[in-house]
Amino acid sequence: MAAEPGGAPPRVYKIPESVLVLIHTAALDVLLIRRADAPEFWQSVTGSKDAPEEDFRATAVREVREETGIDALAPGCTLRDWQLENVYSIYPQWLHRYAPGVRENTEHLFSLEVPAGTPVTLSPREHVDWRWLPWREAADACYSPSNAEACLLLPRFTGAD
Repeated sequence: MAAEPGGAPPRVYKIPESVLVLIHTAALDVLLIRRADAPEFWQSVTGSKDAPEEDFRATAVREVREETGIDALAPGCTLRDWQLENVYSIYPQWLHRYAPGVRENTEHLFSLEVPAGTPVTLSPREHVDWRWLPWREAADACYSPSNAEACLLLPRFTGAD
């Protein structure tokens, strides 16, 4: 990659392929976290691939650890790949993070069942608060329509419906 004008290092853009990970308990209480850069946004764990070749499962495990401190591969945890994807328009306030001309993101869905009482340690530069809500209430609290829809699908993917 060539340097930017003025000798600055090349700009690294986000990859428009991401994960959404619904963290929940067996009772279907869902963990929601509040964004630091948009405090009106309550959401599940989300994050983009670090490299095009990173698989979605590795992205999910990494993002869960980075954003909540939870080890998705720890005993008692079950990471489920829903084999579903959402394609959505990137919110205008975040378009600058992507390469020029990129307007859509593909989001791959996972759920992570954790034991009740699992400790949460937020990354303060990304999130400022967290809470557990029953799945229907979590859907109502989510800012993103795709996140809300995933909350409503949760019983189907855990065998609880």
